[in-house]
Amino acid sequence: MRILVIEDEPQLARHITSALARHGHEVTTRQDGILGLQVALGLPHDLIVLDLNLPGIDGLAVLAKLREAKCPVRVVILTARSEVEHRVKGLKAGADDYLSKPFSMEELAARVEALGRRGAAPTADDLLEVFDLRMDVPHRRVSRSGQAIALSPREFDVLHVLMQEPNRIFSRTELCERVWQRDHEYNTRTVEIFIGRLRRKVDAGFPEPLIHTVRSVGYSIQAPTVSTPAGSDLTPPG
Repeated sequence: MRILVIEDEPQLARHITSALARHGHEVTTRQDGILGLQVALGLPHDLIVLDLNLPGIDGLAVLAKLREAKCPVRVVILTARSEVEHRVKGLKAGADDYLSKPFSMEELAARVEALGRRGAAPTADDLLEVFDLRMDVPHRRVSRSGQAIALSPREFDVLHVLMQEPNRIFSRTELCERVWQRDHEYNTRTVEIFIGRLRRKVDAGFPEPLIHTVRSVGYSIQAPTVSTPAGSDLTPPG
């Protein structure tokens, strides 16, 4: 993959570059937010490793501008262990994964590979449909009532799981395991963030919500004509 590393610590940037290059990736580095954003918007990349504490403009601002520009590149953010609030903000802003410093270079490489596999090797049916929502899996495209919906790679993965089995209720833990495969790291708050992002993109502006919350159980995607299961408390956003 072609990877852009935006990290202002020269030694850490060199270690990351070396580790990713050993795994066969083509790596470019920038050490401040402004230059990193210019490169990210000017040249196509498969993935960005983005530090949050950057000179020029910080990593959250870089991420926000990438998503405003409809740039679909996968983003892994780097944070200090104590920056829980920043991790949450990063996920809400459109990041697909995060690593807490200090971290293992092998773990970084493994997470990069995992994101690459999810983007390049879908294994489900080519076309999924729930009511007026359509997903073209090989091309990773989503539309509703013919209107294209821009999703980050991680948002796509969450929606993909839901659309593979419409009407089924997925617990937060199962979504963690299916999408992130590290349920001990990704808690219910992470799932809620991505479900919230999907609702804003998939359901906002449409009279009938498709993504539902089953209180104390989990989430489901359902066509409007599907009846509420007996004994359940099925609600749209909330």
